[in-house]
Amino acid sequence: MPAAKAPDMFALAGAKARHAELAKEIARHDAAYYQQDAPVISDAEYDALRRELLALEAEHPELKNKASPSQKVGAAPVSAFGKVKHRVPMLSLDNAFGKEDFSEFTAQIRRFLNLSNDAIIEFFCEPKIDGLSFSARYEHGVLVQAATRGDGEIGEDITANFRTIKDVPERLEGSGWPDVMEVRGEVYIRKADFLKLNEQHAARGEKIFANPRNAAAGSLRQLDPAVTASRPLRAFFYALGYTTAHDLKTQLEMLQQFPEWGFPVDLSHDHRCLSDEEVMEFYDEMLRKRSSLDYEIDGLVVKVNSFEWQRRLGSSARAPRWAIAFKFPAEQVYTLLKNITIQVGRTGTLTPVAELEPVNVGGVMVARATLHNEDEIVRKDVRVGDRVMVQRAGDVIPQIVGVDVSQRPAGAAAYVFPDHCPECGSEAVREEGEVARRCTGGLVCPAQAVERIRHFVSRDALDIEGLGAKQVQFFWDEGLVRTPVDIFTLEERDRKLFDMVGTLPLSRREGWGSLSAQKLFAAIAARREVPLSRFIYALGIRHIGEVTARQLARHYGTGDAWLVAMQQLAGEKEASPAYAELVGLDGIADTVAMALVEFFHEAHNREVVDGLLQHVTLLPEEAIAGGGKLAGQTLVFTGTLASMSRAEAKAVAERLGAKVASSVSSSTTMLVAGEDAGSKAKKAAELGVKVINEAEWLEMAG
Repeated sequence: MPAAKAPDMFALAGAKARHAELAKEIARHDAAYYQQDAPVISDAEYDALRRELLALEAEHPELKNKASPSQKVGAAPVSAFGKVKHRVPMLSLDNAFGKEDFSEFTAQIRRFLNLSNDAIIEFFCEPKIDGLSFSARYEHGVLVQAATRGDGEIGEDITANFRTIKDVPERLEGSGWPDVMEVRGEVYIRKADFLKLNEQHAARGEKIFANPRNAAAGSLRQLDPAVTASRPLRAFFYALGYTTAHDLKTQLEMLQQFPEWGFPVDLSHDHRCLSDEEVMEFYDEMLRKRSSLDYEIDGLVVKVNSFEWQRRLGSSARAPRWAIAFKFPAEQVYTLLKNITIQVGRTGTLTPVAELEPVNVGGVMVARATLHNEDEIVRKDVRVGDRVMVQRAGDVIPQIVGVDVSQRPAGAAAYVFPDHCPECGSEAVREEGEVARRCTGGLVCPAQAVERIRHFVSRDALDIEGLGAKQVQFFWDEGLVRTPVDIFTLEERDRKLFDMVGTLPLSRREGWGSLSAQKLFAAIAARREVPLSRFIYALGIRHIGEVTARQLARHYGTGDAWLVAMQQLAGEKEASPAYAELVGLDGIADTVAMALVEFFHEAHNREVVDGLLQHVTLLPEEAIAGGGKLAGQTLVFTGTLASMSRAEAKAVAERLGAKVASSVSSSTTMLVAGEDAGSKAKKAAELGVKVINEAEWLEMAG
């Protein structure tokens, strides 16, 4: 018998590195898509990044945590618009790309609800319109507010622009609507109207839109409502957010009711299905009809029809468990790979970018694509001069699928990945087990330093208005800002330099004026008090995104408590109680804990944090679901629950305001013990933690 294959010692390390790269790249593309209406990659390539990330998390579950893009929605709202907090989170959808993905979606529903394999799950399928999502609030039948999705919790106030869309009712018709109702849907532009709009813009020498989705999003987010009114925007309504009491029981019943209240829907392309097979048949039918529709779609949205089941299934941090986007395959064409260039990111990662001969793919001209890393270049054997197959599903930059080797020009050499940083000349190393090559220049590398400062002031971080990429580069080039601390001393130093040596103040430098300088200094001053979660995220610590930053901030509560824990990490590392507390939090993996250890162990990082705290006050984090009956409680579940799955129990606890941890510690306030409770029950008894059984839990959960 042959010997068993030895485990790959470096597989997990490589997976961690690739997961971190994907998380960073996806976050960047989310901002471009949701905030700027100017995506820099295609839907196909974006979906490919997410599929790769999800595959890594499936193979290495420890990588999945609340910092992951798999748990995140959209991007933060743009500050030019007012902000609206959604009463019910406005989440994104997980994706299915084939029958296997969809079958896993239904299997997860069965597991979550403890359904047998022969139990019927009734689905409702709708075309997935490629537009901009909105939520419209009606009170006593009158439109009072409209908002974009934003980051899922807070969106942009687009009420004035939304009122200009002819499909939108100002007052509801009929009767029976809830006193307060948030209705959700999609703003879009029909194909024929999109072509006419671009023809008009071309005739006037104005911007040509890449596709209907970009045109719709850009039109709805104009600062002047008159511009929005001039655009051919339409709207479909397809969901409810927060409402007061109503009698609707299913998705189908709701969509049949909507037209009676004045909301436009398109039931001619919707379908009720009673099995996976029926969903697949409808999917194939809509794929054939796709080109004949008068609006763009990129797949189906498949929802559990029953509202009661939707309520029980609930949502993860990013997406509902009762709905999925069943995506259509991407379009593919060939074009010339003209060059491969290297971009250096905030953490020093060298990312190869394919420069393409511009090509029309599904009506969009595309010219660039990421090649991810040197392993991808080797795996696909991509060479400058090759004819490469590219694909897109709706936006600008495609994914490279493969190479037509038969058309490779003579002498085309294999690409040699640089071993030195193109920005600073420092050595670029690839640590054993990692897929990324990183510049070792650190703070002496201008690309890394500038990117870190840009991240610090970005919308999702400290959100300093008027300090964008261009301005950060200006201050770097002028030698005025080298670390985030310098931002908060900028005004004082600017005034002193003028008084002492006569250097021109900012208000008199090219590109600036008195008013713009005053606005910038005021925006900086407004960020001298910031929520703890934003501060944690702004530090740019590897593996810590917005969701994880919020989780950490909510766990520690105050900046002082967080800093004490971080000081323990810096001194005692993995041996500290703070480390044990971290890894005991549900969703916080060793990856995140080690990233915090590494960050705070470095003296120069602690100096930056200490310097910032001389100028910034950290505000306590708002508690999760502060009005919930379990607010302030930290629960751990153990054993088998007969009435619901562990996942559903956890979701219920979080909806009621509790934190759910994976292990018992001194911070645990209650252990819910099902059948066959093991070591966790014993540890809870040792620590004096309250233990309740399943019946007591059900009574508590209501």
